Amino acid sequence: MSASTFFSRAHLANQMAGQLLSPGILDANLRSGLFLSGQRRTGKTTFLKQDLIPILEERGAIVIYVDLWSDPQANPATLVHNAIKAKLQELENPGSSLLGKLKRLKGIDLGAAGFKLGINLDSLGTEQGTTLADAFCQVIDQAQTDVVVIVDEVQHAISTDEGNQMLTAMKAARDAVNGRAGTPGHFLFIGTGSHRAKVQELVINRNQAFLGASSVDFPLLGRDYVEFLRQRLEEANYPNLPSLDVMAAGFEMLGHRPEELMKALRQVIQLQPGQNADEFFPIITQTLKSSLADVEISKLEQLGSLAMVVFDRIAKSRAGVKGLYSAEALASYQAELGMEVTTGEVQQILNILHADNLVMRSGHGSYCVSDPYVQKLWEERKALTNL
Repeated sequence: MSASTFFSRAHLANQMAGQLLSPGILDANLRSGLFLSGQRRTGKTTFLKQDLIPILEERGAIVIYVDLWSDPQANPATLVHNAIKAKLQELENPGSSLLGKLKRLKGIDLGAAGFKLGINLDSLGTEQGTTLADAFCQVIDQAQTDVVVIVDEVQHAISTDEGNQMLTAMKAARDAVNGRAGTPGHFLFIGTGSHRAKVQELVINRNQAFLGASSVDFPLLGRDYVEFLRQRLEEANYPNLPSLDVMAAGFEMLGHRPEELMKALRQVIQLQPGQNADEFFPIITQTLKSSLADVEISKLEQLGSLAMVVFDRIAKSRAGVKGLYSAEALASYQAELGMEVTTGEVQQILNILHADNLVMRSGHGSYCVSDPYVQKLWEERKALTNL
């Protein structure tokens, strides 16, 4: 998204930053952890990077951000630890801009050397090295401020044992820092994810480290965003714009996804003079919605019929499905495909679906669809073909 069409959500970011860094009585639970869920490509990451993180930093917080979707094949724990190490290295660099900002905002006197953490970063978080709890206690004691760790697409963490251990270490850091009397700063953990059920599982499942933390839906972009965008397009003299009501309805049709709305608008402004944009825009948005389904379904079609029936079995479950290699499951595949199916073939298909980000592990032997919006499109397409 270009700078001219970036829609700042500064009010929401300011409100959230205040609740996190200076919580009132009703917001105190946010220090136990905050988990935001919302579909992919609805502006979560843009909001975090462009609105929330800058405001948190301007209020003096040290922010560590990592996106687990940036490398789906990497171990989630490795991505998080690397982000933490990079931030600690920045703090230990006397000439870093981060250190200069902290000195300016917090008025701390660290001398010319910067932070002196005395931590072997290569072994940070390992059995032989400094724990994350000890590391964050040192950082907060020297910086005299809050540390905020933000993990985007946090649900991927629970797909591996190492990821679960990392979340447990984060919870231990939270307890170690926030449980101290007179602590000069707090440890705050924010997790965002595109799979609502899996994000909620992180706070309601007794086996999860952040049991009892806050889980809320990410506020979707709405009519105010559409109005802002339409005004920008008018100022740039784009022709054939649909009315605000029609444009807002199209945005909703496209799942509140800015990128898809842009695609629809690029098509509608190419209409011939005299053609009614309000008449054609709903057709364009419906077609784009169908094309989103076509792209994902074509991936499955290219993988073959077994991939489609295995994916369909997974898509029928909201919280994840087990027993994909069970005798009952194999018999179901065989009945639907009219051919013998082996456990090895199912395992191979699952590995491919996982590598293509179509499904994700939701636990040992359990799988779910990676993107709930794709799951919805798949269900709609199945309903149409079964008519």
